[in-house]
Amino acid sequence: MTLLGEDALRERVERLASIQRASASPGEREAGELIAEEMRSTGARVAVETERVHGTYWWPIGLPCFAAALAGLSRSRLLALVVGALAAASTAEDVRAGPRFLRRLLPQHETTNVIAEFGDPAAENVVLVTAHHDAAHSGIVFHPELPRAMARRFPKLHEKQTTTPPTMWGAVFGPAFVALGALLGSSRLRAFGVALSAGFAAAMTDIGVRAVTPGANDNATGVVTLLSLAHWLSDNPPARTRVVLVSAGSEESFMEGMVRYAERHYAELPRDRTKVICVDTVGSPKLLLLLGEGMLGIRDYSPGLFAFLMECAGELGIDVHDTLRFRNATDGLIALKAGFDAAMLGSVDEYKIPTNYHWPTDTADRVDYSTVADAARLCARAIERVDAGSRA
Repeated sequence: MTLLGEDALRERVERLASIQRASASPGEREAGELIAEEMRSTGARVAVETERVHGTYWWPIGLPCFAAALAGLSRSRLLALVVGALAAASTAEDVRAGPRFLRRLLPQHETTNVIAEFGDPAAENVVLVTAHHDAAHSGIVFHPELPRAMARRFPKLHEKQTTTPPTMWGAVFGPAFVALGALLGSSRLRAFGVALSAGFAAAMTDIGVRAVTPGANDNATGVVTLLSLAHWLSDNPPARTRVVLVSAGSEESFMEGMVRYAERHYAELPRDRTKVICVDTVGSPKLLLLLGEGMLGIRDYSPGLFAFLMECAGELGIDVHDTLRFRNATDGLIALKAGFDAAMLGSVDEYKIPTNYHWPTDTADRVDYSTVADAARLCARAIERVDAGSRA
């Protein structure tokens, strides 16, 4: 069987988008079981793993920011210093996918990871392609017109921009300014920290009470890319490569599902012979290969794998945007932090922004299925070349 056509891709995106797939929710589990069922039908070796996670990011970010704002308003410099510093440390290590001590104290829920494998389990080379099947909550900060209005207002500046704005810096710097203001005895710096911390606490509250988006582009498109690859691999099994397709849960709660997959499986994968391709939000008009990403400090993706995938795209005649870095984070960042050759395949519109990102309009009828098909073609070509012995 060849890769899925656009009509088949659309049908699967529509089915996933009809399920409310909040991180670590029954809907996420339902989506995972649907994915696993189709993966099994292709002959893949399939495992469904459940993991304990918290399942949000608005509580781990909002609570420290709220505490820092309250402490900053108190008369006690010591309280403002201690609480502000602890809050800044907590949000910093949360957005960087560190130990995440606060998350361990918050309510825990069950997330679902689906793993499908093709090829010899003992093969020398491994290609791991990952996507996520949960969907994000909306929030006023994600209104699609906010970044596009700025791009239209300042077109020359936007054209030169190769790094997206720092969306989460304020969650760290707000509490840090509260602590620094208290330390230095600066009421203005402390007040600025209070305002910034309170603003982030309010934004997190807004996100937490909003409904879950349909999540068609982000990231049903990534999931159906995996399904397309599974159908292709069923008739084109790799001879010398183990291919692992991972549909993770709880990416929208700051990559919790992939963190759990990494804890369970990364030690089994040879660091020097494993290539990881993260497929996330590939339904905008133009494919994107990220140069790097990170919410607090950007890590660049592997130059060799980036160049290899660009070569594959060139062979297929696929136009790929290749000059952008995100101050954001996807599951690809977890593999990069672990020392694997990793790449992140996404998509953008003419404003260099994913369409309908975290917004109620992220519906199946707004997806560009030709781009989704190209994402699957690109991944399939990369697997072919790795299996044929091409170096990435």
